[in-house]
Amino acid sequence: MKRLPNPWIFGSIVVAAVTGGAVGYFVTEASCSPDSCVTAAVSVAVVIGVGSAIGVGIVVVLALKSIAEWRVHSDREILTVVDEGEPPGPPTC
Repeated sequence: MKRLPNPWIFGSIVVAAVTGGAVGYFVTEASCSPDSCVTAAVSVAVVIGVGSAIGVGIVVVLALKSIAEWRVHSDREILTVVDEGEPPGPPTC
């Protein structure tokens, strides 16, 4: 059975692409005289948008994978400490 894509991943990537593209566009547009470099501003917006989408996508996927791994380990009780009743003795050489 094929798993559906996670909407949290898709949504964060879209938000990152749109905001990165907007920042790239407006910074480039502010650097030029009015209406002189619209093509350059759009090009920069596309490059920055794609770059920010890739970067945020990598971070989100790695974060969700680490959370899933943490849940697996906590379900197995690997990370729990068991008290055996007697305190450990002093360290020895």
